[in-house]
Amino acid sequence: MTGRVGGAALVVLLAAALTGCGVADGAESGSGEPSQPAPSSAASVSPAAPSPSPAAPSLSETAPEQPAEPRRAWLSIPALGVRDVPVVRYRGSPDDGPGTRIQNRGPAASPRGPDGGVGPGEVGNYIVTGHRTSHDAPFRDLPSLRGGDHVLVRSGDTVYDYVIAETREVSFRSARSKAAQVAAVPGRPGEPSVEPVITLSTCATPEDRAAGNYWSDEFGNPEHRIDKIGVLTEVRPARLEVVAG
Repeated sequence: MTGRVGGAALVVLLAAALTGCGVADGAESGSGEPSQPAPSSAASVSPAAPSPSPAAPSLSETAPEQPAEPRRAWLSIPALGVRDVPVVRYRGSPDDGPGTRIQNRGPAASPRGPDGGVGPGEVGNYIVTGHRTSHDAPFRDLPSLRGGDHVLVRSGDTVYDYVIAETREVSFRSARSKAAQVAAVPGRPGEPSVEPVITLSTCATPEDRAAGNYWSDEFGNPEHRIDKIGVLTEVRPARLEVVAG
């Protein structure tokens, strides 16, 4: 008898143990309430941080690219009968070695950079130098240009219309005078520019010679130059020049 009781008790204990695993696995308990699931190991792990949103594109990535300025522009001065004189840009200062070599081939030259000026239509001083007495002499009659006369610069598909407003004289024997020539506001170094202007510059060789002044620099430039300053008044597509001209 004792053996049977012991065996029966063992069966009861095994049944109770199996019932307990069922509850732990989510079966209903004797109270009628659903049991809570055992916490899994994932529950103790913090949720992953959200992925950062893509960075906004920079202005350089979204803004359309501006066309590069052509190496040559074309200059016309209707009052002087000057039409489509090539203007070659380069890095340097007015009438330096590279600029003089450009002019000696016939075109006008436009120095750029810290010792030069800006491009056509840009805020600042667009400087164009040309010969007056030699090498096709594109600026032969420049000194006779008067206030109110127009200077047209065609660059790419755009025409920039400047109107002459001032005449200046520059001495190449004076660093101060040369600095005033290339200033953003011609004649006023250090003053910030607020508008696009043009400086047309040519030699005063006949005037210097008449005054007995035969000084010249290493590139053959006489002491004085005559500058005509104009202010940008209109920008228009080049295709309209046939109508506007």
